[in-house]
Amino acid sequence: MLKVSSINSTTAQKGTQKKSIRGSQPRVVSFFEFWPTWVMYAPVALQWVVLSFRYRSLTLPFIANPKLTISGMVGVTKSELMSQAGPKCDAAILDWDVHTITDAPLPEQINAWLERLQGKGIHFPLVCKPDIGCRGSGVKLIHDVEQLYSVMAQYPLGANLLGQKLASWEPEVGIFYVKKPGNEKGEVVSLTIKYSPYVIGDGKSTLGELVDKDNRAKQLLEIYQHRHIDNWQQVIAKDEPYRLVFSASHCRGAVFEDACHHITPELTRAIDELMSDLPEFYYGRLDAKYSNLQDLKSGENIEVVEINAASAESIHIWDKNTTLFTAIKTLLWQYRTLFQIGHENRKKGYKTPGIKKILQHWLKERSLTKYYPDTD
Repeated sequence: MLKVSSINSTTAQKGTQKKSIRGSQPRVVSFFEFWPTWVMYAPVALQWVVLSFRYRSLTLPFIANPKLTISGMVGVTKSELMSQAGPKCDAAILDWDVHTITDAPLPEQINAWLERLQGKGIHFPLVCKPDIGCRGSGVKLIHDVEQLYSVMAQYPLGANLLGQKLASWEPEVGIFYVKKPGNEKGEVVSLTIKYSPYVIGDGKSTLGELVDKDNRAKQLLEIYQHRHIDNWQQVIAKDEPYRLVFSASHCRGAVFEDACHHITPELTRAIDELMSDLPEFYYGRLDAKYSNLQDLKSGENIEVVEINAASAESIHIWDKNTTLFTAIKTLLWQYRTLFQIGHENRKKGYKTPGIKKILQHWLKERSLTKYYPDTD
């Protein structure tokens, strides 16, 4: 019997958040939740053209965070922003280090990198991910040297990998933050809880059968099967939780829940203090781990995994109960806000980048993505 569905985010680890929908007739997905990205962003593209004429600039959003290369929109390293963090923000970010693939023998590179990682208190298991990437691409949970070797061997010469300490807690949240230039304080405008889905074994069914029994999970069958092909025909022991997703990204199969009603003055104050510790950072989303909901609402015990900049979404739109009207309205508001912030920064003297520079960054990210390993 399938005791807990993939929508319940259950785990054997201490501190995991559980989500139950027993006793109700849930909507497992919204009808637009897995539409192609270009369909959801078509209204944004049309609005972009209109705003470009209004503000007389096609690339104004690319100076919304003016101290960050093209505002962190595309093809920009995660480490560029994290390295700008002041003491308070830096303390909240999970320890990390970057390694660049060279032509030296890979074992030598691994030994040197592990020495640096261990010097920063980062030990196995650790998270390894591309320094340039989005939507959870290439994120791997690394348990030993052999696994690290296998992952690093896939990257081309010159590519950057980011190694990061594993968080103390499993529950994860996306916190969207906006601050208008000239304002003393910023605002948390969106809060989304991310659930890493599990299935629970019954001692009789294979992993594939367990996934197929779940109304939501079976709609992502291709994603889960590809990722877990080696165990797809394995019978999962009774009451054993089997994790389908490590990287809590929606397009990788994670479940998102709108938690905007949990935004508090205390949380807003705590996040504003962290973001104010970045130079002229006005727009983006923190992906963070937290101990429990009460601590989150109090702005305490938050570990920042990474900070997404101008390309970030208010990911509460991927809650299964969000309407298409609300999702489109939110996306349009986001990009209007980017233009408004960029306009204010232009008045302060910042220059917008040319199309050529933006295209170069986009092409760089695209060329690297094909090398990334499958996301855990």
